[in-house]
Amino acid sequence: MATVVTMPSLGESVLEGTVGKWLVREGDRVEREQMVVEILTDKTDSPVPSPVAGVVTKLFVKENDVIPVGAKLCEIDETATAAKPVAAAAPVAVAAAAPVAAAHDDGGRASPATKKLAREMDVDIKNVVGSGQGGVVTRDDVLKAAGGGAASHPATPPPAPAPSPAPAPSPRPTSVGVSSPGLTDAMKLLTPSGLGAFKVPAYVAKPGDKVVPFNRIRRVIADHMVYSKLTAPHVVTFAECDLQKTHLLREANKDALKKEGVGLTFLSFVTAAVARALREFPVMNSRVLDDAYVQLGDVNLGLAVETNRGLVVPVIRNADMLKVRGLAKGIDELAKRARDGLLTPDDVSGGTFSISNPGKKGNLVGGAIISQPNVGILRIGEIKKRVVVLDQDGADVMAIHPVMMMALSYDHRIVDGVVANGFLFRVNELLEAGQFDI
Repeated sequence: MATVVTMPSLGESVLEGTVGKWLVREGDRVEREQMVVEILTDKTDSPVPSPVAGVVTKLFVKENDVIPVGAKLCEIDETATAAKPVAAAAPVAVAAAAPVAAAHDDGGRASPATKKLAREMDVDIKNVVGSGQGGVVTRDDVLKAAGGGAASHPATPPPAPAPSPAPAPSPRPTSVGVSSPGLTDAMKLLTPSGLGAFKVPAYVAKPGDKVVPFNRIRRVIADHMVYSKLTAPHVVTFAECDLQKTHLLREANKDALKKEGVGLTFLSFVTAAVARALREFPVMNSRVLDDAYVQLGDVNLGLAVETNRGLVVPVIRNADMLKVRGLAKGIDELAKRARDGLLTPDDVSGGTFSISNPGKKGNLVGGAIISQPNVGILRIGEIKKRVVVLDQDGADVMAIHPVMMMALSYDHRIVDGVVANGFLFRVNELLEAGQFDI
C-alpha cells in the first residue's frame, strides 16, 4: 500500500511553499513521524513528517520547486523493504538537486571576510553552526571553531582575546540566490518582526484593509532587492543630458525603421551608448567574487520591463556588437515577449549591466537598485523640453532642447567614484554628440 505525502497547509494566507531540502532519497526507509522534507514559506521553515512507516518510492518535486498547498511531495510504500533506514538526523539531498545542494554547502551564509578568515584559520566553514540571524556564520563563530580544535594545524597561534562584548551589527547574508523564490535569510532580516533591536508594531487588521499575498515573481523581486541592498554598498551619481543631436538623428531615421517594423526609441540610443562605454570602462562590466572580481568578456545588457505579472529584466546579448537598428529590434522583440509571458530562462539570464527605463509615464529621475550580480545600473528619466544655454560664437544663447536626467547606481566595493563618474560622463558625451551608426 502506497501513501502520498502532500504539501500541508502551513497557515492562513499561505497558498504555496518552496521545497527547501529533501531529508530522504528514493529507496530510503523512514519511520512514522520522521521528517522527510523541509518546506519554506513566507511565514516559516517547516519540516514535513511522514504519516506512515515505509520506503520512499517516489519524489515528485525537486529542491527549490515552488508548489501549492495539496501538491504531491513524495510516495511512501508501507509494504516495501529497503537496504537500510535513513538516519533522521542526516539530511541527504536528492541526486537531481545535487548542484543546488552543493551551492548551499560552500558556507554561503557568511560574508566574504568571514570566509577568508575561515580559510586562514583552516576552519571548514560548512561545519560551523552560525549564531547570527538566519543562521549566518559570524567572525566569532569561526574564531570559536578554530579555538575548539576545528583547525587542522594546531601550531597556528590562537587568535587574540576578543574585546569586551559589545552590540555587533547584524551580519550580512551573502548566499541568497538571485532566483530563489523562497523566503531567505535576507528577507528574514526585514520581516515585520524588525531588524536587530528595532521592532515594528504588530499589524492590526482594520476595515478596508486588503492583504495581498506575494506571488512568486513579487517574492523573487523582493528577495533580490533586499539582497542587493544588503550586499552592495550603493552610490548614485547623476547627469543631465542634452539629447538635441540624438533627437535629430532619430527624426531622420525613425520613419524608415518603422516601415521595417522597428521602433526607433531613445532607449535604443541609450543602450548603444552604454554598450560602447562599458568597453571603455570594463570595471563597470564586472561581478564580485568572494575575494576578487571578474571583468566580464561579454557585454549583455539587461533592460527592465514592467509586465502585468511584475518586473522582469530580459537581456540583449553582445550589445556592443550591434548597431542602433539591431538594438532597437532586440528591444522590441524582448519587450513584446516579456509582456506576452513568452520569455525563456535564457532571455533573462547572463546580464552584465542593467538599464531601467521609466516608460511613457516616467518622472524626472530616480536611483535604481543594482540587479545582482551586476555592479551597476543606469536609470534614465523622462525626456522634457527644457531651456538650455549654448555657446554660440563666444556668446551665451538660450535654446529649447529635449533633456533627460540619468542616474547611475554603482557598487562601491569595486567601483570607485572616479570610474563611475567617468563612465556616466562618457555615456552622456556619446548621447549629446549624437554620432551613432544606424
